[in-house]
Amino acid sequence: MPDSMAEQLRQDMECEGLLECFHGLKQLDKDVFQALVDAGEALTVDEIAAAVDRERSTAYRAVQRLLQAGFIQKEQVNYDQGGYYHVYKPTDPATIADDMQRLLNDWYAKMGQLIQEFETKYEDDVTAQSVES
Repeated sequence: MPDSMAEQLRQDMECEGLLECFHGLKQLDKDVFQALVDAGEALTVDEIAAAVDRERSTAYRAVQRLLQAGFIQKEQVNYDQGGYYHVYKPTDPATIADDMQRLLNDWYAKMGQLIQEFETKYEDDVTAQSVES
């Protein structure tokens, strides 16, 4: 991953790179998300683990990261005799895109504020040096 924003802007980025850029998701997280999209139906953690060829506990941690980021949803399925289990499915892409747009807008506003603070701080220093000269 490039270190500076200038480097990031120069590199080619695919839309899946947004998952890492916005939420710090790992390759396994992206693989789990893609497996859920490819499945076309909600899957259990065991089914997800099989799809990405990982242990159940490893797949579960990826599922938790995706849930926290809002990329997938959890549903409870009840057994007729009692009890339940959970299945997971991808969140609607428009919802994910809206969330990423909000994050980007928040980031942009924060960067604008920091740039203004930078200008104000160093403008005062440069002005003071000009007066002393």
